[in-house]
Amino acid sequence: MSTDTMVHDVRPSAAERAMQDYLFDLQGYFIIERAVAPELVDALNDLLNQVPADLEPQGWWGNVQRSASSEPGKGLELQNVVEAGEPFERLIDHPSWIDSMRRYCGEEDSYVSGLFIDECFAAIRRQGGYLRVHSGGYRKALRGIYHYDHGVFRCAQVNVLVALSDIGPGDGGTLIIPASHKANLSHPQAEQYRSGTMDDMVGVVQPNLKQGDALVFCDALAHGAASRTNPEGERRTVIYRYGPSWGATRSGYRYSDELLERLTPERRAILQPVPPRLPPRHATS
Repeated sequence: MSTDTMVHDVRPSAAERAMQDYLFDLQGYFIIERAVAPELVDALNDLLNQVPADLEPQGWWGNVQRSASSEPGKGLELQNVVEAGEPFERLIDHPSWIDSMRRYCGEEDSYVSGLFIDECFAAIRRQGGYLRVHSGGYRKALRGIYHYDHGVFRCAQVNVLVALSDIGPGDGGTLIIPASHKANLSHPQAEQYRSGTMDDMVGVVQPNLKQGDALVFCDALAHGAASRTNPEGERRTVIYRYGPSWGATRSGYRYSDELLERLTPERRAILQPVPPRLPPRHATS
């Protein structure tokens, strides 16, 4: 087993948590093998199989929306996917990673402790396409900043990417530059690769994932996706981005009342940590 990999499908042990924290601080990411049980992976895939293949960009499937991009290489990207059905709701506070999310970006031991899911989407890609390099510690946006101070993590966004299919060489997997969340200098090849694939950038690695594995990484880590060259099959992932309770969704999505009403109190508190407070309605004559 590699040093950046842990194995479990329940809450990690104290020793595993310590290793996760060390690797997260050191290199900005770690992998949880078999984070999601096969039964749940199957249920998630079954729901994705119901999405119309001809769904137009910005088209809606229930309360789930396809992203605006119509680029063939981007494939089918489904935003607000937590609204797709109960299996996606189970990922909100999944035991394999929820304690880490509270520790890394939930501002524990503060007056605003708690989580918020900034964005959640599923991506289905076939042959072709890539995702350009973005983020990194150099001149970083505060929205995804990595911070550790006075013995606590204060990260603004941490991503959990769950593989719903095996992702290996040629499958267009996630590319990362380890430790780049702390970079003080711009990558010398940054401009060269800004609008193209980052496959050959110096320092890039591609973590290979098995179905059900989860890649946990700080959004400040420079990352993207490799070119998908395999002619058969699909790359399927689901990504939940966690942040502090005072956050807001980047794309402006609001969860439906139907979803919020059927969630457990713990899950609802993550999707809606600060319920709206409206002034009373005044009777009109």
